[in-house]
Amino acid sequence: MTRLTRADLDALPNYVPGRNIADLARELGIAEAIKLASNEVPYGPLPGVVEAITEAARSVHRYPDMGVVRLRDAIGERFGVSPERVVTGCGSVALAEILAKATCLPGDEIVYSWRSFEAYPIIAAGGGATSVRVPNTAAHGHDLAAMAEAITDQTRMVFVCNPNNPTGTSVRTAEIDRFLAEVPSDVLVVLDEAYREFVTDPDVPDALETYGDRPNVVVLRTMSKAWGLAGLRMGYLVAQPEVATALRKVVTPFSTSMVAQAAALAALEQEDEVRRRCALVVAERDRLTEALRKLSVAVPDSQANFVWMPLGDRTAEFAAACESRGVIVRGFHPEGVRVTVGTPEENDLFLAAAEAALKD
Repeated sequence: MTRLTRADLDALPNYVPGRNIADLARELGIAEAIKLASNEVPYGPLPGVVEAITEAARSVHRYPDMGVVRLRDAIGERFGVSPERVVTGCGSVALAEILAKATCLPGDEIVYSWRSFEAYPIIAAGGGATSVRVPNTAAHGHDLAAMAEAITDQTRMVFVCNPNNPTGTSVRTAEIDRFLAEVPSDVLVVLDEAYREFVTDPDVPDALETYGDRPNVVVLRTMSKAWGLAGLRMGYLVAQPEVATALRKVVTPFSTSMVAQAAALAALEQEDEVRRRCALVVAERDRLTEALRKLSVAVPDSQANFVWMPLGDRTAEFAAACESRGVIVRGFHPEGVRVTVGTPEENDLFLAAAEAALKD
């Protein structure tokens, strides 16, 4: 049969979403399962968001503002940057795809740590770029020195996921300073800060404040996590004006929907509530970490809204055992399990399932 798609895509892994909780509950014959697999914040939409969505829905027969002017203005004001430096998109993962599209031609290289965000290899391969994976350190974090050494004349972009997904580990200011000093000026460094709002370590820099003025640095963020807009897909990045202008040329037209823009504007007015919710997540994150360590799991310190269990060959078995007890976690076999921080009640159910699974 004549092949109609690229042969190299056969080797490309599918992005795996968290399992549907209704399906699992139905399989187990229980009233409700809990999902701690997708790094969502469990507290519902922020105040004013549903009302903004409802109002925006009245005009969905019209195209949205393609320039995303009001939202870019609001993001620029919030972070003290010119709106011309802001680019929005359908989640930060879509913006990462745009970055690859704007920087790489077939055969060019994208460097990233591994394991890190599972979309990175998909993004690279989808654009015909070559992935250069640099192994994580023994402490499950980025080896920035090795990443700098991996840069070649073919390298066009480097992803630094900070905090790292799925391990929750982070790199600190001194490490990033040394790394950026070694990166050639014609290589774009993308500091992916999807979980920035959950960072409590003062030595982990806010990239916008610390590195936002650098010509070859892009700061990538999302409103899917702390801002509670996962279902609407809203991400943004901040780059130097000439980079941002080039990126807007290849963004899919009208990809930031009217409803998502309205919801994001409403969410940005709720910063105090976001901080309150993040504090709840951080407290539960610390509780989960301590409890799992008491179960003899070497959980690294996390700066995100999830914790990493480096279970190795036990990964798949543990994830399946949790599911059999109505708790969905995310296994990355054969490396480890990522567990999203839920409500205290959800976390209690997970810990009970984890204790039983580890004893089986």
